[in-house]
Order: sequence, then C-alpha cells, then structure tokens
Amino acid sequence: MNRSIKLRLIVMNVIQWAVWGSYLTSMGSYLASVGLATKIGIFYAMQGIVSIFMPTLMGIVADKFIPAQKLLGLCHGIAGAAMAGAAFYGMTAGTEVSFGILFSLYAVSVAFYMPTIALSNSVAYNILEKNGYDTVKDFPPIRVFGTVGFICAMLFVNFMTNGEGVQYQHSYNQFMVSGVLGVVMFLYCFTLPECPCAKDSGENQTLAERFGLNAFSLFKDRQMAIFFIFSMLLGVALQITNGFANPFISHFKEVPEFAQTWGARNANALISISQISETLGILLIPVAMRLFGIKKVMLIAMFAWVLRFGLFGAGNPGSGVWMLILSMIVYGVAFDFFNISGSLYVNMRTTSKIQNSAQGLFMLMTNGIGATIGTLSAQVIVNHFVYNAAEPNWSAAWYVFAGYAVVVALLFMVLFKEPGKTEDKIA
Repeated sequence: MNRSIKLRLIVMNVIQWAVWGSYLTSMGSYLASVGLATKIGIFYAMQGIVSIFMPTLMGIVADKFIPAQKLLGLCHGIAGAAMAGAAFYGMTAGTEVSFGILFSLYAVSVAFYMPTIALSNSVAYNILEKNGYDTVKDFPPIRVFGTVGFICAMLFVNFMTNGEGVQYQHSYNQFMVSGVLGVVMFLYCFTLPECPCAKDSGENQTLAERFGLNAFSLFKDRQMAIFFIFSMLLGVALQITNGFANPFISHFKEVPEFAQTWGARNANALISISQISETLGILLIPVAMRLFGIKKVMLIAMFAWVLRFGLFGAGNPGSGVWMLILSMIVYGVAFDFFNISGSLYVNMRTTSKIQNSAQGLFMLMTNGIGATIGTLSAQVIVNHFVYNAAEPNWSAAWYVFAGYAVVVALLFMVLFKEPGKTEDKIA
C-alpha cells in the first residue's frame, strides 16, 4: 500500500476546509458591520440553495464526464476567483456595500465551493480504496486534518488585523484569505492520482442512467428514503450557529458587564473550540459506528444539537462562559456524528456506479434543502427576537432552535430502523 497517499489526502483536506473556515463562522459579523445584519440568513441560505442542485450536478459530471480530482480543482478555481472578487469589492466599497453586488459575487463562489465537499469525499474514498485501504477505518483520521485546516483559518482571521486595526473576522479580508486558498487548492488538485469516470458501454441504458440521475432511485428503498428525509430535517440545524454565533457572542461587547471579556472580543477564537472538538468527534466515528450503528450515532448527534443550542441560550462570556465552552465541545459530536457518519453510510449502502451521485444527493438533502430552510427560518426568528425587537433576546431564539432539535430526534428514534450488517448495496 502507498502510504504517501494518506499524506497527500491530508494536505487536500487541510486546504479544502481552510477555504471555508476563513469566512464561514465570521461572515455574519462582517455583514452586520456594513449594515446587512438582517440579510445574514440570506447569505447563508445561498449555500443551501446552490447545494440543492450543484453537488448532484457535479457528482453526475464526475461519474460520467470529468475525473473527480480535476473537477474538484476546477470548482475551487472558480470559487476562489469569485471570493477574491467579493473581497476586492468590499475593500473599494468600504461601509457603502451594495447587497446586490456583494451577494452576487458570493453566490458564484459558494455555487462552486459547495459541490467540493462531496467531491473531496468521493476523491478520498476512491483513492483509498484503489490503494487497499478501509474507508471506514482510514478516512476519519485523514478527514480530521480538514478540521485542523478549518481551525487554523478561523484563528488566522480572528487574530490578524488590517492597517486600521480591524480584525479580519469583522472585515472583507476574510474573503481574500478564502479566495487565495481556493486558487491554491485549484492547483493542488491536478497533482492528485486519477479518479476515472465510471465506465459503461452505453447500451441498454435509460436516460436517467446515462446522466447519473438514477441516484434518486435510492428513495425507492424505504430506509434510505427515511434516512435522506431526516438528513434534510437535521440539515436545518447545520448553518444556524455558523451564521449567528459570531454576531451573538460579539454583541456582548455592547453590554457593559461583558464588554471587556476575552470571549466577547474574540468570538471566532471562542467558536474555534467547536472545531477542535470536531477533530475528536471524527476520531470517535469508527468506534461509534462499530459499537452503536448508524441509528444510535445519528441520535447522539441530534441530542447534541439540542445541547448546542440550549447552552447558547443560557450562556454568556462572563460567569456563564462555561456554558458557551460546553456548547462548543458538544458541537464536535453534533456535526461529525451526523455529517461524516451519514456520508460513510451512503458510501456503504451504494455501489461504485452511483457513489459520486449518491454523495451529491446526501449534500442536496443536508446542506441544500435542509440548510436553506434552516437559515431562512433562523433569520426570521432572530429578526423577531433580536434585530426587530425593542429589547433583543438572543436566548429565546436559541431555545426555539433547541426545541426543534428535540422534536426531530424523537421522530427519528421512532421511524428509522437500524440496517442489518449484511444488507446489500443498492446499485
């Protein structure tokens, strides 16, 4: 087995996630600083909207037309260029930022970045399997370095300041960091081993099979249908804290009691504990999947989301900072036990013929439909309790999100059946 392959995939994951970590948790703070606080949800929802069709479309292209590693690079190149353009516009516009211009550049970037999450997983699975590795055992320790890259990018934009002393987390500079990393990833992907398109004779195939749309036939399997539906429902929670945690924690700078606390002044660094926890969560996945199975692992994730939101509602950067820290810690389980385990489950239940398309479908349900509904709904709730309220009440908003997670977890407990160990793959 070629052990250098793991190192190359580690580098790929570091850059892949650093691109997103540069702005994902801090963009809301920048938008608030230029008068777009009530539009935060729309920006984050755009990630979900493009994920409804772009990951599936790119998965089909990778299955049928362009090798996955080359397509991964092309997507990063376009996304990085558009994000750098957003940074340049932010620099020239100052505080007079036009929603339409900034949003358009951002939309192009995320339209091509979001498919790379599923594509990078497919590339890693393909390369590992070709080199004789076990994806369930060997992928999580590689993927954990993606989170390391995400953390490094978060801390970089937290502590770096521009010439006026403004932290990157509160300025357009975070977009430039992401754009530069995207271009680096574009170049790196063309050095990766070949991940050829699926071969077929073209004979006796339906139109759906020719274009990879047969991944949607997974819904004919009752358990896979339930799995994807709950992936969508839990996907509602994915982007809420990414969009609103930084503005929530940063708002304590305006409260005299908490104005000088370290957490209030370094929101992104405090949030980075979530990603540190995520590294540990990833490493626990092989053991958790073996001991508990996919159903219990998903349930653990769902109840972790309840704690994530509930602790935000009760915490503050002063005497209640321990609750914020605990919320960051449980995030690792909430995110990984759902996202990574779900991706592995899809990989285990499908044949190589539709695996890229199936991963794209998983992204569609989670980061597409689910995240779109979640971020738009969250913006309405935050506007009601915070931005349009006479007395802002962040706690009430977080408790609403926690209540939703409880309902989803209880329904999943009743409706989803643990798959058998000898269950056949779906072609």
